[in-house]
Amino acid sequence: MTGYCEHANSNDDSSCSTEYGGKSLDNQKNIDYSLIDYLLFIMEHPGATALVNRQDRQIALQIKKIMDEMPGGFFIYHADGNEELIYANNAVPRLFNCASLEEFRELTGNSFKGIVHPDDLEDVEKSIKEQIAQSRYDLDYVEYRIIQKGGEIRWVDDYGHFVHSNYAGDVFYVFIGDATDKKKLLFKEKAEIVKESSQKERQLKDQIKEYNKEIQNVNQKQMQRMEMIEGLSIDYESIFYADLDANTVYPYRLSRWSDERFSDDGSFWEYNGFDETYINTWVYPQDRELVRRSTNAEYIRRRLEKEKSFYVYFRVISENDLEHLQLRVVDVGNGDHVSQVVLGYRSVDEKIRGEMRQKKILEAALSQAKSAIVAKDTFLANMSHDIRTPMNAIIGFTALARRYMDDKEKLSAYLDQIENSSGELMSLLQNVLELSRLEAGKVTIEHEACSLIEILEQVERGILLLAKEKQIQVSFDYRGIEHGDVYSDRKKVGQILQIVAANAVKYTRPPGRVSLTARELVVSDNYVKAEFIIEDNGIGISEEFQSHIYEPFEREQNTTLSGVQGSGLGLTIAKNFLDMMGGSIYLESQVNEGSRFTIILSFPLQKEKNEISASGQKNQEQKEAPKRVLLVEDNELNMEIEAELLKDAGFLLDRAMNGKIAVEKVEKFPAGYYDLVLMDIQMPVMDGYEATRAIRRMEDAGKAKVPIIALSANIFEEDKRKSMESGMNLHMAKPLDLPGLLEAIRNLLDEM
Repeated sequence: MTGYCEHANSNDDSSCSTEYGGKSLDNQKNIDYSLIDYLLFIMEHPGATALVNRQDRQIALQIKKIMDEMPGGFFIYHADGNEELIYANNAVPRLFNCASLEEFRELTGNSFKGIVHPDDLEDVEKSIKEQIAQSRYDLDYVEYRIIQKGGEIRWVDDYGHFVHSNYAGDVFYVFIGDATDKKKLLFKEKAEIVKESSQKERQLKDQIKEYNKEIQNVNQKQMQRMEMIEGLSIDYESIFYADLDANTVYPYRLSRWSDERFSDDGSFWEYNGFDETYINTWVYPQDRELVRRSTNAEYIRRRLEKEKSFYVYFRVISENDLEHLQLRVVDVGNGDHVSQVVLGYRSVDEKIRGEMRQKKILEAALSQAKSAIVAKDTFLANMSHDIRTPMNAIIGFTALARRYMDDKEKLSAYLDQIENSSGELMSLLQNVLELSRLEAGKVTIEHEACSLIEILEQVERGILLLAKEKQIQVSFDYRGIEHGDVYSDRKKVGQILQIVAANAVKYTRPPGRVSLTARELVVSDNYVKAEFIIEDNGIGISEEFQSHIYEPFEREQNTTLSGVQGSGLGLTIAKNFLDMMGGSIYLESQVNEGSRFTIILSFPLQKEKNEISASGQKNQEQKEAPKRVLLVEDNELNMEIEAELLKDAGFLLDRAMNGKIAVEKVEKFPAGYYDLVLMDIQMPVMDGYEATRAIRRMEDAGKAKVPIIALSANIFEEDKRKSMESGMNLHMAKPLDLPGLLEAIRNLLDEM
């Protein structure tokens, strides 16, 4: 409407002139205009009634009045833009529990989009567009939810039609009604159908027999069968009734794969070969003979003489994929002779694929279980051998030591052997625990300030001891490291180098040689890439075994053949650490000539290295007074061993059997009475963590600051972190390494 009536409220009809769709609507009778457009104009401008053509106006007003009072909802809205409502009759606000049309417009925003539930809007508009595209003359139908005033959700039926108006443009008019009760009933019926679907299949033959008894003529028989098919339609896509004696088949229900020659006109077709086109077109080639045999009349008779029904599974080609179907054949005759049968086809794709997935899962689980059993057996076999070897040495040399108590030379040699075997056993256990933590994902990489030179020096000290025992010549060259102050996991870098270098010493016969060379490959403002080369002229590694060298428990020669004790876990652990740190390791080796391991790691550089000022240095004067240590240990054997070692080292000793007693003793004596506390972790009554926290909370600052060192068999990073978080100063491993402990005590006391 491009104009409006200036005398809308006047009774003088002749004084009104309106431009309508680009045309003037006046009293000229030769002007032709649309009654629908006129209705739309009145709906949008209810006050503008003084149009020229009184008769059309009266008709339009009468039609509007009828629409206003219709018992069902009716509304009109623009098809474009915001889909603004043009008109809604009185039933529409009632449907939305609104007291007035104005209240309804406010609730919905006066648009079709505001009528439809937000979750349904996209599907509703898509469905309407698709239906309009298919037919411009039929009503489109959709179901959707609305939200009434007050928040209640109701279902509605929507029958709409799209038209083009010269006045209003593209519009939809819609008949709408409450469908909530119908939907609830439909949901209930669907639930009952799903619940009963499994029972229907078992009752199929009995139902057919019952229908046969009740059918008295052909028309009744046809009707009853159709009712039965409708009841089973939820399960079967295609159902055929066949009379094998008459060689006829009747299609009750057809799927998208059915032969197009079948129709719904009630005709019977020849049974022999009725599914040949279907088989050749849709059935997967490898399953075609199976389907042909299963629908062969003589084959059906032979099968149904022994059983009331049978079924087969086959595949069809669907959209370049395979779908699984089931064909079920049921004898519906009354006598012993097999003639009347029903053939039902249904999709079982989801079921079959689910069973296939479950089968694969079970197969994978079985394979994994078998692998786990093999791995466990391998683990136990290796562990049994590798534990027994040092244990036998410990037991044997202990017996010899008891026999030669008076022979100090032999006794000393036997004790050395016991100590070496104990070290091997402890190393094995630590490696096994480390590997289990790696596999469980419990190992983390620390990022701390450290010195590559100090790490290399520490590795050098350890390797020199090993080399001296074997009379191996060792050389170290790390002059190529000029930027050694970096951030990394100091312990793990040291472990990697220690493992590889120790292996080089182990597998090199005297008087062989081992070298460790370190140099920088690339240096930038923030990073340094370093190369560590460990080379020996030992027994070497065969080319075949090199691909397995990083696998757990793998050794090219066992301890009997090589004469070298080891679990085969060291390189596995080193390789895992390198992978976690983004490093790499390369091997070059020839049998009887030696091996060369190249390790490459990148490290962030310390931009500013803290220097210890002279004013911060401690007075290093020797104190002649012995240090008093509180030893907290619940195991009597460990207590006895540790106490004797500490006494021999010159310490004064006090003992506590659990954390509670330790706290009481620290509280009892004055500050400075104990120079140091050696704290076990796992103890009854109160563990080491809780005891340490209790000491740190003491009101006396001198007592609260007493140095505490954890002594624990738990030596992993998370254990050390827990110790530090509880307030301990250091965390050291059991069994007690006396030289290391003494050095740690000296350093700690010097810092205090």
